[in-house]
Amino acid sequence: MNESVLWTAGLGKRYRSAWALRDCDLDLPTGRVIALVGPNGAGKTTLLRIIAGLLRPTVGELHVLGAPADGSSPATLAEIGFVAQEHPLYRRFRVRELLRMGDELNLRWDQGFAEDRLRRLGIPLEQRAGALSGGQRAQVALTLALAKRPRLLILDEPVASLDPLARQAFMQTLMGSVAEHDVTVLLSSHVLAELERVCDYLILLAAGHVQVAGEIDGLLATHRLLSGPPGALVDSMPGVIHVTTGDRRSDAVVRTDDGVDLLGWESHPVGLEELALAYLRRAASPGSEIQELVS
Repeated sequence: MNESVLWTAGLGKRYRSAWALRDCDLDLPTGRVIALVGPNGAGKTTLLRIIAGLLRPTVGELHVLGAPADGSSPATLAEIGFVAQEHPLYRRFRVRELLRMGDELNLRWDQGFAEDRLRRLGIPLEQRAGALSGGQRAQVALTLALAKRPRLLILDEPVASLDPLARQAFMQTLMGSVAEHDVTVLLSSHVLAELERVCDYLILLAAGHVQVAGEIDGLLATHRLLSGPPGALVDSMPGVIHVTTGDRRSDAVVRTDDGVDLLGWESHPVGLEELALAYLRRAASPGSEIQELVS
């Protein structure tokens, strides 16, 4: 547990009679950029807000940065940076005033870093937050989180509302800061192509359950995309994650270390998007049972 940035056992959150997150078991390594992927309503935001101390779990255990987390530990919260999807900022505050507030609220605040980063991005410190573009607000929110000097940076759909250029700029500056300051990142996003470029660890959530978690290179190496005659493989067979069947052939994403017979099938490497969609489709299939896979 000492080498884990995050450890959970049986973690769950219930809202009245509905579970948003259930039986969540994770053991995440430090120093990684971790992708959290899943459809809307999968429990991603619930999980991130529990980790950030903004929600209390209904059941289960949670350790963050090597210590039990109960949502109220100032020492733990001081080491976590959090950027929400909506990039909430006091819109009438000037950027300089937001930095001053950060300085007053955070023990390890790095004012010089924050000012220098925003100047390099061309964001005026005297500008009011409400007058900034969406991309600029996202960068200010990221700067406020990074200037805390966190050991764990949590990003909940940080680029969802940005145009492609602003999204690319955000991700580039994020990765530069991560490399420079040795911070572990937990990043939720629907943009799988971008995640594949920057992330090295994957958590896939669906229906409130962890479907798969592990190093991306390892997961891709132990899965293949098979093409063959229709009807030869079905989802219920061991190792088969999901089968898409057409009139003339079937395409199946399978775990190759589960003993699936590849004879007579064309075998191709699987990409992150194909892998993620296969697990999501399996979870969404009527009558499917949740099967957790942790590599």
